[in-house]
Amino acid sequence: MLPLWDSHKLKRPGQVTRALVGANLVIFAIEVGLMAFSPELFNRLLGDYALVPADWWGNVGLIEGWIPVGSSLFLHGGWAHVVGNCWFLWVFGRSLEDHLGNWRFLLIYLISGVGAAALQTATDVDSMVPMVGASGAISGVLGAYLVCLSGRWIVALVPWFIPIVPLPAFVFLVFWFGLQLFNGIGGLNQQVTGGTAWWAHVGGFATGVAVARAVGIAEKRPKRKKSER
Repeated sequence: MLPLWDSHKLKRPGQVTRALVGANLVIFAIEVGLMAFSPELFNRLLGDYALVPADWWGNVGLIEGWIPVGSSLFLHGGWAHVVGNCWFLWVFGRSLEDHLGNWRFLLIYLISGVGAAALQTATDVDSMVPMVGASGAISGVLGAYLVCLSGRWIVALVPWFIPIVPLPAFVFLVFWFGLQLFNGIGGLNQQVTGGTAWWAHVGGFATGVAVARAVGIAEKRPKRKKSER
């Protein structure tokens, strides 16, 4: 399912969301330029700033070991990867930021990125496959949206069904999380050589739920008026 928009009219422009989307796109453009004109520099970029599970667990107590946790959130593996991540962030991030405010939204985003990295790397601590992408942090945004804004509606594109359909945010997000969990469990006994980091999605989503419960405010649903007789 692809979310198209939610039912909320924004009161604020979503400055942090816009900045994050912009940063992801700009850095990916730099990646594309390096791949085309200087593959050596591109490989050095990945080596220094992508998150490698074996390296992280070996240096988790050092400051330099934590740098790739943040920097890897702004690196992506292709156009579909970066566009998909930015689109989910755009649809869910602006409304969540509008509801929580800039700083609480950014806090959830960053902590969720750490939670995503921790769970994904824990599934294969000896892996030398670099991890890149903002999807773990964005999954945290989805988890926080479930906690704070579950009463809203998401208009989504549903292939092989009704092309465009409004869905309760609760239904959309629970289904999405279930899909990540299912794929993560299915890949536990497989050797990781690349592809989608399902456990980063699960870890980020769960972290977003936990942090939102601590610092978030659930949107109050309008009370139904009693019918008069």
